[in-house]
Amino acid sequence: MQREQPDEDAAWQAIVDNYGERVLEPEAEPTPEPTPEPELPARLRDEEPDELRYDAEESFVPPAPPPLPRPAPDRLLAWVGVFGSPAVLLFFVVTGLGMPQLIGWALVGAFLVGFGYLVMRMPSDPPDPWDDGAVL
Repeated sequence: MQREQPDEDAAWQAIVDNYGERVLEPEAEPTPEPTPEPELPARLRDEEPDELRYDAEESFVPPAPPPLPRPAPDRLLAWVGVFGSPAVLLFFVVTGLGMPQLIGWALVGAFLVGFGYLVMRMPSDPPDPWDDGAVL
């Protein structure tokens, strides 16, 4: 099982000799410039295609959405503490107005109490262990 060494060496030498050279692609034939579309008569330009016409009989009008549910008063107060306290603090910081120290600490406390209350009231178990998430 003797290999033909000269042919293999010649093939490798050809690869090394041509390394780095790029094959030139043939030049593409120039494409003719597109011809402008002829103008349509005025009576045809003003009309809309059938697909674009609005038909009131075929349109879908969704029903009015139900009103937003009102949270329980205790949870509403907790949400006000969680979002309202930082908003008031941010307002005073941005405007540069002074705030009594007691009110600042009360706002921080309202945030912490509201956050703690919401975390405490979270359900600990999923409502249905076999729920796949699909609701129809």
